[in-house]
Amino acid sequence: MLRHEFRPGRAVAGLVMLSLAAGYAADAAGAWEVPWTFFLPLFFGGLWLAATVTWAAYMLRRRAARKASAENSGAPASTSGSHAIK
Repeated sequence: MLRHEFRPGRAVAGLVMLSLAAGYAADAAGAWEVPWTFFLPLFFGGLWLAATVTWAAYMLRRRAARKASAENSGAPASTSGSHAIK
């Protein structure tokens, strides 16, 4: 059993930020010469990609929840009017 649900948008955002950090480290070490403006589109593109993945995962979870609730359309277990838990 999972302790928490998987959030793919956060995973994508983390991978994008790690790759940006690696690019900055390579630039600072002199292994790669790029202007700092090169990283701006990558940063905003990564945020956009993470938001898109988050939205898609939300829609899939919502669709699965709606399907599960449609399958359980029968009468409740107790119809006597008592809300006591036994």
